[in-house]
Amino acid sequence: MNRNFWKELNKPIATLAPMEDVTDTVFRELTLRKSEKGKLNVIFSEFTSTDGLCHPIGNPKVSQRLKINPSEKQLLKQKNVKIVAQIWGNDPEKNYKSAKMITEMEQFDGIDINMGCPVKKIIKQGCCSALIEQPELAKEIILAVKEGTNLPVSVKTRTGIKHHKTEEWISHLLNTKPEAIILHARTQKMMTDYPADWNEVKKAVELRNKSLSECIIIGNGDIFSYEQALELTNKSGADGFMVGRGIFSNPWFFASKNHISKEEKIKELWEHSVLFCNTWGKSKNFAILNRFFKIYISNFDGASDLRSKLMQAKNLEELKYILIKECPEQESNLHIRTDTTP
Repeated sequence: MNRNFWKELNKPIATLAPMEDVTDTVFRELTLRKSEKGKLNVIFSEFTSTDGLCHPIGNPKVSQRLKINPSEKQLLKQKNVKIVAQIWGNDPEKNYKSAKMITEMEQFDGIDINMGCPVKKIIKQGCCSALIEQPELAKEIILAVKEGTNLPVSVKTRTGIKHHKTEEWISHLLNTKPEAIILHARTQKMMTDYPADWNEVKKAVELRNKSLSECIIIGNGDIFSYEQALELTNKSGADGFMVGRGIFSNPWFFASKNHISKEEKIKELWEHSVLFCNTWGKSKNFAILNRFFKIYISNFDGASDLRSKLMQAKNLEELKYILIKECPEQESNLHIRTDTTP
């Protein structure tokens, strides 16, 4: 029986959210490289479809979301960071089979069930945050995953669909005995258009305490600095926090650095792009990197113009050409490195 790592972590527990086309093995590795030891405790895969994992044709492509490069694995061990696979789907049997598959990979420290994604096309399938309105099915799914694995099982969710129903929903989840609940302090309808209400996280903590449950409660929503994360966690009484979009405004979120120079940002963009191409080759579209150009190339003179030009690059060679043309002083940092190849 694998140990429940959630109970062994020092508090506050700092986690990086699962994000579509963001938290692949490449971005996770770059985040780990920059993180100060002890400031980041848990990272998550991209969310992975149980339908896809259980489909003989779809599996090879979907299972890419669970890829861990050897270089990332080394950093996980070195910095003592746990990695959790996140899955989504509304078929208990497929959740069970997916949990078994992930466990047999012997790469992950835990499994998280996505019951919080608010995207409409997912909701229409009756998945993710739609399960808040299907508590019995949600229970079946959690119990199926627990049956399919000896890894600790967590649930990432929201406070309701149109209105907060935190006490009712969290009480139901606690009855299934997950090892952790990550609560995004918004309803599905709120998406990210309204401020997160951390009072709802506090309600979940109070309910957990009253029920004498040992479930870990992690708060999520509108975290844009490490200091703010600590303040919200402390006020709510949560065991930790999860940062999502906040990492976009500061990729050095888990590092103790107040100022990141233009040179450091360009070098980081290059390292990311090289590792991305070495990892995925042609199996992923180079244009996925565009969102990272927005993340790294910001808050310095000429950033907007440089970013616009970088968006035109269709491969690593074109990216290098633009960077050298626009930032010749950076040429010594722009080697096409192959030592990061998995």
